[in-house]
Amino acid sequence: MSQHEVPGCLRVGQVAPDFTATAVYDQEFQEVKLSNYRGKYVVIFFYPLDFTFVCPTEITAFSDRYDAFKNINTEILGISVDSQFSHLAWIQTDRKSGGVGDLAYPLVADLKKEISTAYNVLDPEAGIALRGLFIIDKEGVIQHATINNLAFGRNVDETLRILQAIQHVQSHPDEVCPAGWQPGDQTMNPDPVKSKAYFESI
Repeated sequence: MSQHEVPGCLRVGQVAPDFTATAVYDQEFQEVKLSNYRGKYVVIFFYPLDFTFVCPTEITAFSDRYDAFKNINTEILGISVDSQFSHLAWIQTDRKSGGVGDLAYPLVADLKKEISTAYNVLDPEAGIALRGLFIIDKEGVIQHATINNLAFGRNVDETLRILQAIQHVQSHPDEVCPAGWQPGDQTMNPDPVKSKAYFESI
């Protein structure tokens, strides 16, 4: 599959659209450029708006599990159409008061909606991003993509599991991961004969 950007037709196997934007990290404004993360895996997740209800549960869950991602060479970026000033105010609001508090990763401002448009997650009528999540590998290629509607959140543990499966098959090109695979579980050889060893074991 060719690894190039196709506007309006984003899918796994393609290079993730690059972007440069202002983010809030450690209560400071910083410039974030996606291509600067080459050599690392990146989890990008879009959420609708700051100061809402489902969003802080996702954002804090990713932050609380950040070390598990960092330990496997992965960075996290949260993105919404809010400004960096809104992000900062939300970070400076305590979790008990509906804020997110200090986070272990940057929140990116997509005020012009260019990033959410490039990733095909913008709801044009509402003017906000759906809950899109993308796992990008060390070469900048999208390996996983999901989009939830606005009213329900994502599972951080499942994101981590999928990331671990991606990393496993990339480092073991003669193996594939069956449904529900967890690190340490048996994998499968994608061969009509050799795959029987897996099926016989279950």
